[in-house]
Amino acid sequence: MQKTIIIIGLLVLLVGIGWPWLSKLPFGRLPGDIVIDRENFRFYFPLATMIVLSAMVSLILWFLRK
Repeated sequence: MQKTIIIIGLLVLLVGIGWPWLSKLPFGRLPGDIVIDRENFRFYFPLATMIVLSAMVSLILWFLRK
């Protein structure tokens, strides 16, 4: 459990350091993300982005277990 928490902390640190470059990636604007834009209302639900990120995290954790 401690190893997992340390790895998650290091990943969060790396994402924080690399945020200027990561923000330029197309995540968050994928086809399949739901955006409802009205005059005084904006609803954004990143469905496709969440699926892709979930698959990536699952693969990373699967490789770390082996």
